[in-house]
Order: sequence, then C-alpha cells, then structure tokens
Amino acid sequence: MVDQEQDGMLPIANVGRIMKQILPPRAKISKEAKQTMQECATEFLSFVTGEASDKCHKENRKTVNGDDICWALSALGFDNYAQAAMRYLHKYRETERDKAAANNNQNTANITSHGGLQVREQTQTSNLEFRVLEKGDNSLITKP
Repeated sequence: MVDQEQDGMLPIANVGRIMKQILPPRAKISKEAKQTMQECATEFLSFVTGEASDKCHKENRKTVNGDDICWALSALGFDNYAQAAMRYLHKYRETERDKAAANNNQNTANITSHGGLQVREQTQTSNLEFRVLEKGDNSLITKP
C-alpha cells in the first residue's frame, strides 16, 4: 500500500537531499519531515501543472511548456516563483541557443577539402549552476 502511494510522488531521497542543502551540515531530518515535505512538494507540482494544463486545453494545445508553468505560478499568486522561473527559463533558452550555435559552427568548421568530412568529437557541458535559494535571493541559477 505504501509503495503505491509513493509511486506518484517525488523520490524521497531527492526531497531529503534538497532539504539537507538548506540546513546546517550536522542537522538531522526525521523521516516524518521528509515524507511531509515530499507530499507538499508533490501536491504543489500537481497544483501548478494542473493550472498550466487547463490553460493549454483552453488553447487547444497538448504540450505544457515553460511559459505555461510560469503563467500558472503567477495566476495562482506565486509571483515571486514565477519571476524566478522566468529568469531561469530565459537563461536556459539562452544556453541552449549558444550550444546549438557552437555545434553549428563546429560542424561547418570541420568540413575539409581533403576528400571528405572530418568530425571531431567534443563534449559540451552546461555553464549553469543550480543552487538553493536563500531568503532574499532572486535567481535560481548562476553562471560560474
């Protein structure tokens, strides 16, 4: 029975890890506290996603996107979260655009006149760093 209840929720280990980031290094978190936060976070996500989904349904769209989530946060009165989410979404899209442009430049630069294509393998990592918000912070991500 408990496993069935947990299926639709965020993984408790992830919830605990996020909670631990906020607390002092030696602080302990009870199982009950983790479970309570797990239920609250899952309910919050469902609430916001449901609002965004309703908007998409009214607009005859099937896919919920980041803008819909930001709109839902604002419509539900979570303006501070909506603003932070919009900043994150903007930076995310900017980073994805930069990666695509870099890949495009790399692909055209690798074409040689020596009878074929030379493809160099390159791994790219994101320059985004996620951090836990402190009171008064106004950004979800930073560039290192």
